[in-house]
Amino acid sequence: MELAEVLAALKQAGTAQNRKVYGRHDVKDDMFGVSFAELKTLKKRIRQNHPLAVSLWDTGNHDARMLACMIADPKQADREALDKWVNDIDNYILGDQFSNLAAASGFGHSLIEEWTMDDREFVAQVGWNMIALFAVHRTDLDDLFFIPWISIAVRDIHDRPNRVRHAMNQAVIAIGCRSENLRTHAVAAAEKIGQVSVDHGETGCKTPDAVGYIEKTWKRKNAKTK
Repeated sequence: MELAEVLAALKQAGTAQNRKVYGRHDVKDDMFGVSFAELKTLKKRIRQNHPLAVSLWDTGNHDARMLACMIADPKQADREALDKWVNDIDNYILGDQFSNLAAASGFGHSLIEEWTMDDREFVAQVGWNMIALFAVHRTDLDDLFFIPWISIAVRDIHDRPNRVRHAMNQAVIAIGCRSENLRTHAVAAAEKIGQVSVDHGETGCKTPDAVGYIEKTWKRKNAKTK
């Protein structure tokens, strides 16, 4: 599919109701309002197409950028391009989607080191999202990799911007669900952190209790092994 064809398909798939919903999640006006289901359908049609992903991103349209993250090739995403894209992010939904691409690239470790400490809300959000994604998917990493990040979360979480707090809380949860050893570290950290305050705006979203979430996850895991 060519750029014009994809944009036409996105425009057709958008709805006023979705634009209203996404607006409540702080997505800006330049959007068609395409559901995740429709984006996934387009992704299946297009498959991986990095040049098209770049063109979609450059439009500045929210839905086009969401799709760009889905069809981009992590192996072709160089460091300069990743830095450019993360600097363009202006809402947490796009930040969440972009995090998957960044985590799958060959620059994950250096990006985490830099982006988690960035003063910009959505850049730091992506960095912490990547830690959570590493905890879930990177079985090649030693558990020791994650322990310093737990300590940083304890130290900094309440002083970071809104969506960074949410991402840090999610990272603690993901780390705590990775292994029994990390479960102990993460639960102890979450107890020190206490309640994490996140403003979800005019939505029904809630910030999960890290201790409760981790323990419920392990209860389910242990029940499956019996």
